[in-house]
Amino acid sequence: MKPLAIGPVMIDIAGHSLTALDLEKIAHPNTGALILFARNYENPQQVAELIRNIRQARNGDILIAVDQEGGRVQRFQTGFTRLPAAARYAERPELAEAAGWLMASEILAVGADFSFAPVLDVDCGISTIIGDRSFSQVPEQAAELAGKFRAGMRAAGMAATGKHFPGHGAVALDSHLDLPIDERDLEVIRRQDLVPFRHLIAEGLEAVMPAHVLYPQVDRYPAGFSEIWLQQVLRRELGFDGAIFSDDLSMAGAASIGDFNERAGLAQQAGCDMLLVCNNPTAAEQVLDTLPTNRDEKRERRLQAMRGRSNLSLDNLAEHPQWRQFSQLITEFYESFA
Repeated sequence: MKPLAIGPVMIDIAGHSLTALDLEKIAHPNTGALILFARNYENPQQVAELIRNIRQARNGDILIAVDQEGGRVQRFQTGFTRLPAAARYAERPELAEAAGWLMASEILAVGADFSFAPVLDVDCGISTIIGDRSFSQVPEQAAELAGKFRAGMRAAGMAATGKHFPGHGAVALDSHLDLPIDERDLEVIRRQDLVPFRHLIAEGLEAVMPAHVLYPQVDRYPAGFSEIWLQQVLRRELGFDGAIFSDDLSMAGAASIGDFNERAGLAQQAGCDMLLVCNNPTAAEQVLDTLPTNRDEKRERRLQAMRGRSNLSLDNLAEHPQWRQFSQLITEFYESFA
């Protein structure tokens, strides 16, 4: 049987091991990636075995991802170094690169490909869902610190995903629960929110995740469904040529678009290379079965760049001098304010 290419849908699973239905979905031609959550994690050895089983279940390519930003958003904790929230690096800028390397090395060591990081949102003191997940309220500082964090990830062998384009930091509502509306015009967003994206794209940022936020001064669709945001601004104005991952299509911020097939279709039409459908198994099955199974070499090339590359395994990571040094530094920093 000919190996399957990376499909356009990212799915999830319910537990610590794979069910028969999980195996069926992983083998679907439209599956291209799988995201792991805290519910899938017990310890490093267990999740490494789970990831091996996921890869074995796929006759072809599949990417494995997780949200491992640090602070409030760190899915793998026991057996992993606890990471500070991004805002803390303003106190110790020299640790941002070390933290990026440490996070990436630990994720790669269990066999995953990447974490959806870094957050490039500029905190405006409004959004509680972003808040200290942002590196700074100052656009230039957010760009500098996120750039250092990404440099550490890259040195470890991990591609980076900047989120949430063009910026989620100026709205109070949580897009998991509502559709936030940002009434600012494009010029204001350019001067503030786009600064970190512009900076990291110039440095070779591999992927971007758009926000489920509506910017009515720019388009009638939320950013992740908007050709204006994804094609005109991101691709043409900012010159981005990497992969675009939709945010989770199960989030309330996506519901205004319509049912799951409509969400997937419009996100793909706008320019998303990978569609996340998580925490809703029925919706994931529906999108997998409904989307056309078309090959797209340009999309597949962009997604192949997200594959992890590391020389450190789970067995030898703890003996690596750089891991020992960085883990101690970041642990002490984390515990200084925990």
